[in-house]
Amino acid sequence: MRTRTTALALAGTLLAVPAATAAQKSEDPPTPTDAALRAPLGGHLTVRGQMRAARYAELQQELVGRAAGLAKRLHRSPHTERTRLRGQTPGAIRSRIGALKRELAPPPAPAASPALEAIAACDSGGDPTTDTGNGFYGKYQFTLSTWQSVGGTGNPAQASEAEQDQRAALLYARAGASPWPVCGR
Repeated sequence: MRTRTTALALAGTLLAVPAATAAQKSEDPPTPTDAALRAPLGGHLTVRGQMRAARYAELQQELVGRAAGLAKRLHRSPHTERTRLRGQTPGAIRSRIGALKRELAPPPAPAASPALEAIAACDSGGDPTTDTGNGFYGKYQFTLSTWQSVGGTGNPAQASEAEQDQRAALLYARAGASPWPVCGR
């Protein structure tokens, strides 16, 4: 029965060591007494080992919590994710977190087609911040109503170039070059 702590076992061992070592010279093979002295320490965790085990458990819990949060953002059951990762190593849990993050990442924005690049070069010189005050804004010279019809909000000239490219691609897929009567020819 392991009711003694590591400190008590170590204290008992240290008290018995001088008597055992006085009778034995350093070149003699170990005796059964030496093994008996080490036995009380067998199976006991050192303070360092206990701290390491506690940190390992905390790290697992923290990482499983992160994975469960990501699963929730993906509209999956956090409980299922926690169950799936219970008992896994921190490395395995980190791999799962990476996979969940990749699922959450938006797909890369498609590059503007050559036709849209030509329209942008003609309309605004390719400058996404163009705002000349004539009711047309941004790289593709959107009107506010056209910008809103493809899901944009606010002023197109204040949107990122990637967003303008994406919205122009939607408009081009829907109506072709007709929204750009001069530069779309």
